[in-house]
Amino acid sequence: MSLEQSGTFALGSRTVKRLGYGAMQLAGPGVFGPPKDHAGALAVLREAIAAGVNHIDTSDFYGPYVTNRLIREALAPYPKDLVIVTKIGARRGEDASWLPAFSPAELTQAVHDNLRNLHLDVMDVVNLRIMFDTHGPAEGSIEAQLTALAELQRQGLVRHIGLSNVTPTQIAEGRRICDIVCVQNQYNLAHRDDDSLIDDLARDGIAYVPFFPLGGFSPLQSSTLSAVAQRLGATPMQVALAWLLQRSPNILLIPGTSSVAHLRQNLAVAELTLSADVLKELDTIGGAVSA
Repeated sequence: MSLEQSGTFALGSRTVKRLGYGAMQLAGPGVFGPPKDHAGALAVLREAIAAGVNHIDTSDFYGPYVTNRLIREALAPYPKDLVIVTKIGARRGEDASWLPAFSPAELTQAVHDNLRNLHLDVMDVVNLRIMFDTHGPAEGSIEAQLTALAELQRQGLVRHIGLSNVTPTQIAEGRRICDIVCVQNQYNLAHRDDDSLIDDLARDGIAYVPFFPLGGFSPLQSSTLSAVAQRLGATPMQVALAWLLQRSPNILLIPGTSSVAHLRQNLAVAELTLSADVLKELDTIGGAVSA
């Protein structure tokens, strides 16, 4: 299995393979608390690196603090080509709720927390997650928050900045404040709201990193997807990931799992190519959902 077949794309000054790994599922149920299998979580991270992954997505609010500490335990000192991307702008309540943590002081503290828990001197990429609405993008100025993050970039604590859970208007506002290297929004075979945005970002050389690429907490369910997968001798989730890889060259995938076997299934997608007819058939899933 070679991840090289998935291609590469630039994240600012770093180049990553388009198939990466998202660490969210390494935390406990509901992304809260420690993993049920600590050794198993470490094994997944080490297997990802052994397989050639050089892009890991994480956040200190996964756990909280759990996934970053697992990454440090499993992988430090880090391979030179590894790009660790984190996100700030939220915190966890004692009841496991997701809450905004948006003030300049909270954002600054979050960057320092990520650096400490990952044992890094500088973060390669920090995504600012916009929390005006926890369920999806909502309009509102992000100038104050992004200016605070850009100041940390000037101080040398952050190399590159991305945005998460944002609207096109907010991306345009953000690009007037600092360079934006990636956008992380919800997008998958059935959830296609960002179709035109992805194409716009591709033209500008900005990476698009879909979260919930397989549907998130409610996995994609489609008879069309299942039928295509059966014909190809693949799993429905493999087909959904392959569709994303072929959707646009600026899409970077970060499917998450807490299972080594499932990780290997996800990474095998690098070698799965979908024909034009299959792509056309799969496109009807998003059309049916959005109609």
